[in-house]
Amino acid sequence: MRRRRTTGILGALATAAALALSVPSAAYAAEGVLIVNGNEYDNPSGCFPIDWSPSSVGNHTDAIAEVHAGPDCTGPVEWLVHPGETYYTETAQSVFIL
Repeated sequence: MRRRRTTGILGALATAAALALSVPSAAYAAEGVLIVNGNEYDNPSGCFPIDWSPSSVGNHTDAIAEVHAGPDCTGPVEWLVHPGETYYTETAQSVFIL
């Protein structure tokens, strides 16, 4: 009896996990404008290049922007730009915002 109950519980947990992973989540983008070196991105989501330096990242969205030291949002995070802030850099190469 005990073995059946354990098997049933494990089966239910596996089914719940499979459903949770298969249900598509709603797409999310930050609301507002991200400004990278004067280029404006409305409701941005993802990785944006920083093509030259010195550079500026203005975050006028509802999300935090990560400024990365490497291209394609790789390398260490150099700075977190909170909503309403502008960050100036001479070394960053990309910005990620969700």
